[in-house]
Amino acid sequence: MADSTAERPKLRIGFVLAPRFTLAAFANFVDAVRLAADEGDRSRQIDCQWAVLGEPGGTIESSCGLHVQPWDTLDDPGRFDYIIVVGGLLHGGMRVSQRVNAFLQAAADAQVSLGGLCTGSFILARAGLLGGYQVCVSWFHIADFKEEFPALQAESSRMFVIDRDRLTCAGGTSVVHLASHLIEKHCGRSQAIKSLRILIEQAALPTGAWQPEEVVTRPAQDSLVKRAMLDIEQDVGHRTPLPKLAGSLGISVRQLQRRFECDIGIGVRGYRSSLQLSRAKWLVEHTDRSMTEIALDCGFSDSAHFSRTFKTHFGILPSLHRKQAAANG
Repeated sequence: MADSTAERPKLRIGFVLAPRFTLAAFANFVDAVRLAADEGDRSRQIDCQWAVLGEPGGTIESSCGLHVQPWDTLDDPGRFDYIIVVGGLLHGGMRVSQRVNAFLQAAADAQVSLGGLCTGSFILARAGLLGGYQVCVSWFHIADFKEEFPALQAESSRMFVIDRDRLTCAGGTSVVHLASHLIEKHCGRSQAIKSLRILIEQAALPTGAWQPEEVVTRPAQDSLVKRAMLDIEQDVGHRTPLPKLAGSLGISVRQLQRRFECDIGIGVRGYRSSLQLSRAKWLVEHTDRSMTEIALDCGFSDSAHFSRTFKTHFGILPSLHRKQAAANG
């Protein structure tokens, strides 16, 4: 921990690791904070301070088998600005102890912000700490979350959600961008940018940044179709020509079309179009971005093309749909 005689760190985080926790989610988040804490990558806990909390002398096993030994105790959550819970395996993983649940409740009572990375949202929800909050869950686990917590407001469209004093994140590399948001808030933009650049991330993503689409994995059985869907999703704003897409997969356009139709019932163009429209509709409803920005981000040639296509599909112009969505609240 930082020298007790030094100035109080600007950002203080306590980590609670679930049994069989996801190592990448924890490592990516803490590394972003570490790089912002000191000059260069000297890693001294100066501007940022962090600790892994747990039982003295014990270790916590990650999902890949690596063990982490906590170096601070589950006492006085008010020492921290944030308590971040790193989730573990849903199936075959152990749940957190009653002591951890009591600590999380004490943190909430002390008005310490609580965060859940990966399946950490399940832990917070099981502790009764997400009622009335918007929750971000990975597309891979959203069905499990909704089944277990049907009364909670869960979504899998964004990489992370900050709703007042609750932060939830899909996990994986998206945790870097949640960490960057906190670094910028508490330590300044320059330190957030420095951390991202060292981690080879070009720019911070906003809270509205999209997760991989749930539809990518839900209907497809053909592994090649799944690969093509992911490529389309990641490049939806640029509209890679079909010959180039098919060539990257080692097949012809005709073969690619046939495999899409056999596997999911629609062709490549139909899938791409539905993806563009669903993404555009969400941006119209949930952001204040201009129609031109949305059109270009979603692969339409211009705002006029976007408006025509949107009205043909949904029966209403996107500008009017935004007004209706805002009115309905």
